[in-house]
Amino acid sequence: MKTIIYVDGYNLYYGRLRNTAFKWLDIRRLLVDGILKPQSPQAVVTRLKFFTSDTKTRFASQGPVSQKSQQDYHRALQLLYPSEIEIIKGFYSVEKANLPRFVEPPDNDDRAEVWRLEEKQTDVNIALHAYRDVVRGSADQVVLVSNDSDLEPALHFIRHDLGGAVKVGLIIPVEPPSGRGNRRPANGRLNKYADWTRRYIRDDELSVSLLPDVVPTRKKPIRRPEYW
Repeated sequence: MKTIIYVDGYNLYYGRLRNTAFKWLDIRRLLVDGILKPQSPQAVVTRLKFFTSDTKTRFASQGPVSQKSQQDYHRALQLLYPSEIEIIKGFYSVEKANLPRFVEPPDNDDRAEVWRLEEKQTDVNIALHAYRDVVRGSADQVVLVSNDSDLEPALHFIRHDLGGAVKVGLIIPVEPPSGRGNRRPANGRLNKYADWTRRYIRDDELSVSLLPDVVPTRKKPIRRPEYW
């Protein structure tokens, strides 16, 4: 069963990886070997599409270091899996906004000027790639790694237009119920279109799915960032 995996990088990072030691993640090892094979043994993954955006240096926690770390991570993935992983980039939009402060009840007259940072094109890129792949016959199964309800229309049209010809898998990038902090539940708006849903990603799955600390290249090797 030809399968393509679509990874919402923003959702994966903020839903599961932020504030953990698992950022240097081998997404292929985790998603294909660790999760998909036990869940869908007939699946043959032909492509793993990773949707992300380049870090804005002036808003990153480590400034230029954050940007270099992200670039090194992307290079490492593509060096290790040149024919399997495709990185598809959107971009961040930054603009000044005048928004109400966080108070209850909201007071529209009590406002503050803030920087509004928004990731652009990721949702539409995932939606268009997934729909295009299925109508072209490139996938018998699509697996979405996200918890973002903005992707509901894509799954709706895949179901409506293709019927049961294409299976839909859903991997929710959040902690298991006993995990740390506040756990976001699986998105019911996405789940209703899925043939199967994996509702969390465990720490032990992440810990055995990390890239090598040093990835050789023809020149200078790529090293895992110390603060990752």
